[in-house]
Amino acid sequence: MMNCTNDKGTENPAATDQGNVVIDNIMTRTSIRAFTSQTISKDTVEMLLRAGMAAPSAVNLQPWHFIAITDRAKLDELKEANPHAKMLEHAPLAIVVCGDMNKAMEGPGQEFWIQDCSAATENILLAAHALGLGAVWTGGHPIAERVDALHEILKLPESLIPLCAIVIGYPAEQPEPKDKWKPENVSYNVYGGQAE
Repeated sequence: MMNCTNDKGTENPAATDQGNVVIDNIMTRTSIRAFTSQTISKDTVEMLLRAGMAAPSAVNLQPWHFIAITDRAKLDELKEANPHAKMLEHAPLAIVVCGDMNKAMEGPGQEFWIQDCSAATENILLAAHALGLGAVWTGGHPIAERVDALHEILKLPESLIPLCAIVIGYPAEQPEPKDKWKPENVSYNVYGGQAE
C-alpha cells in the first residue's frame, strides 16, 4: 500500500488512489501467451504506441522506431523466425521495438538505446495490461539470427536494430501474478548494507 502525503504530512486521498492503481497495474501484469481471436482497434494500437513513446530516454533522444504488425502472413513469418514466439500463431498484433542508430547518442553512450527501448517496451506492456490486453516480450537483439530474420521480414534499414517483438492480444488465459520480491537482492547504501 502506498503512503502519499502532501508537504504538511497529511495523506492525499487522490494521490493514494492514483498511486494504488498504478502499483496494482505493475504488480498484476503477467506474461500472456494465449490469445482470443478478437482484433485490436486502431485507436488501441495507437494508445499502446503513445505509451511506448512516453518512456524516458537518455538526453531525450528517443532513439526508437516501432513497427506495428497486424498482417496475418507477417505475424506467421515472425513466429517462424523466433522459436520462443510460437504464441504469435493466435495473436492479432505484434509491436517490434527497434533502436534507431540515426537517433542514438554518439560515442560511448550509443548503447543507451537499449535502455531507452527497454523502457518503451515496459511502457507498452503496462499499457496493454491496463487496457485489458495481454502481452509478452520476446527477445531479438542481441541474438544475431533473430535480428537478421527481423531485418529481412520487416525490410528494416541497417540503421534499425530490433530489440524485441511484443506479442499482444486479448488474453485467453489468466495466470496468477508472481510475487518476485526477494529482499536478498537489495542492499542499502553499499553492497551488503542492511536497512536501518
